Amino acid sequence: MTPLAFIISLALISILAGLIGALVGLGGGVIIVPVLTLLYHIDIRLAIGASILSVIATSSGAAIAYVKESLTNLRVGMFLEIATTIGAVSGAYMTTWLPGKILFILFAIVLFYSAIAMLTKRKQTEILTVSNDKIANFFHLHGEYYDENEKKVIPYKITGTKLGLVLMYIAGFISALLGVGSGALKVPAMDLGMHMPIKPSSATSDFMIGVTAAASAGAYFARGQINPFITAPIAIGVLIGAITGSRLLNRINSKYVSVIFIIVLLILAIEMLQRGFTG
Repeated sequence: MTPLAFIISLALISILAGLIGALVGLGGGVIIVPVLTLLYHIDIRLAIGASILSVIATSSGAAIAYVKESLTNLRVGMFLEIATTIGAVSGAYMTTWLPGKILFILFAIVLFYSAIAMLTKRKQTEILTVSNDKIANFFHLHGEYYDENEKKVIPYKITGTKLGLVLMYIAGFISALLGVGSGALKVPAMDLGMHMPIKPSSATSDFMIGVTAAASAGAYFARGQINPFITAPIAIGVLIGAITGSRLLNRINSKYVSVIFIIVLLILAIEMLQRGFTG
C-alpha cells in the first residue's frame, strides 16, 4: 500500500469510527485500535498512542454539539472526571510494563463486559424519579433533556454516585492503558450504576473522554509512541465522524443506539481476543 493510499483509507475508516463513537459514547478509539492492529498490523502501543489523540478529537467534535442540545449533564461530567483523570494517569504508566498479548486480551475483556452490561440494561428502561443519594442531591447532579424522537422533556434522577466514582477510576485507567475513550465503561457506569438514560449517558461520556485522554497523552508523547503519519489522518477523520454522529444521536431511538453499541463491541471483542491468544 502506498503512503497516500494508507492515509486516505485510514481517514475514511476513522470517519466511520468517529461516527459510531459519537453515537454510543465510545470515543472512536475502541474501533481505531483494532483497525490499526488487525488490519494495518501496527504495533499495539503505537496504535494506543494514535487512539489517545483520536479520543480527544472525538470529544471536541461531539461534546460541543451535545452541550448545545442540553443532552450533556455537565455537573455529573465534572464530578466524575476527578476519578477518571486520576485513573488515566495511573494507566498511562502501566502500559510499558505489560506485554502486547496481555493488552489485546484486556481490551477484549473490557469490550465483552460492556456489551453484556448494555444487553442487560435493554430490559431495564425505567428512569428514576426519586433519589436518596446524598451526594447527588447535595451537588444537584440530577437533570433532564429533550428527546426529539419522543417529542418531550425527560427528567431523571441520579443515584449510586460512590459506585460511579469507583467505576470511573477504572474507566480512566483502562482508557489510558488501552487507548480507548473509556466510553465502553463510562456509558454502562452511568447507565447501569447511576441510572442515567442512555442518551445523556452517551453525551456526558463524550464530554468526559477528551479530558481523560489529555491526562494520559503526555506520557505517550514522552515515550515516543505518537506517530504523526498515523495520528494525523485518524484525528481528522474521527473529528468529521464525531461531528456527524453528534447531530444524529438525539434523532435516533435509544433502542437502536444500544443495539449499535452491542454489535460493534462484540465483533471487536472477538477479533481482539483471537489476536491476544494467537498473535
